[in-house]
Amino acid sequence: QLQASGGGLVQAGGSLRLSCAASGRTFRTSAVGWFRQAPGKEREFVAAINWTGSKSYYTDSVKGRFTISRANAKNTVYLQMNNLKPEDTAVYYCAADVDSRLSTEDSEYDYWGQGTLVTVSS
Repeated sequence: QLQASGGGLVQAGGSLRLSCAASGRTFRTSAVGWFRQAPGKEREFVAAINWTGSKSYYTDSVKGRFTISRANAKNTVYLQMNNLKPEDTAVYYCAADVDSRLSTEDSEYDYWGQGTLVTVSS
C-alpha cells in the first residue's frame, strides 16, 4: 500500500517535497514512479527511480527542477520539486513496479497511491 503526501499550494518559483511511503518489504526492491494528472488531461509520467536508487529518469519538462530519491530503510520515495510553474499543477501519484523496470508507462506499475494535489499559482 502506497501513501502519497506533501502536496499543497505554492507560488510559482517555489518548492515542495512529495513523499511516497509504503508498507511491506516488496517496496524496497521495486522501482517507483511519480505520475501526475492535470484537470482535463491524461495522466503523464514525471520521474522514476530504480530499486537501489542508482538510476533515475525524468520527463523533459521537469529535468533540472525535480529530483527523485529514495530511502529504503524508511520505505519512502521523495520527489523534490523546485522552481515550480503553474503548468506543474496536478494531482501527483506514486506507483511501484515490482519488476523494477524504470518505466514511463503507467500500465507497467502494480501498486498506486491515492494522489496528492499540487497547485502552483502564478
